Amino acid sequence: MRLQLLASLPCLFALLSPSMAVGKSIYGLNEYVHIEELDLLVAAKLDTGAKTASLSARDIKRFKRDGETWVSFILAIDDTHERTFERPLARISKIKRRAGDYDPDEDKTYTARPVIDLELCLGQTLRTIEVNLTDRSAFQYPLLIGSEALKRFGAMVDPSLKYAAGKPGCINDATPGE
Repeated sequence: MRLQLLASLPCLFALLSPSMAVGKSIYGLNEYVHIEELDLLVAAKLDTGAKTASLSARDIKRFKRDGETWVSFILAIDDTHERTFERPLARISKIKRRAGDYDPDEDKTYTARPVIDLELCLGQTLRTIEVNLTDRSAFQYPLLIGSEALKRFGAMVDPSLKYAAGKPGCINDATPGE
């Protein structure tokens, strides 16, 4: 009996741990996300193994506007999204290349991608997230949400679930979260 009690103590401490779900929302491996500035609802993959968020875009071009660097792009989702979008450039991200993506002639182990800030609504939560732009048309989901964005959403991901948060329902005049 005493041995059973001692064996169950680690489980009890784990349940009482502050790192548990206090204040966290549980999301599935895939969720619907509304991109506020683009007025677009997309299915996203939540990927704790990726650091950054990525949105599928093509014809990505940098340009200057009033002395600031901006980026223009067309969503690479389907044929219905042919409109060109323009957003201020937040920064350039260096994304580590996979082994199969490495070109020894280029001598670069990373890909430079433009990063923009977008307001994303996931479930009932609205956050401003950094999103890099790259052509994801070969992938099933046009939006990938990585660990940095998941932290901002206070998210826990249960890979056995899909679309656990339902359709996004952020109030348009809501103040974006921290």
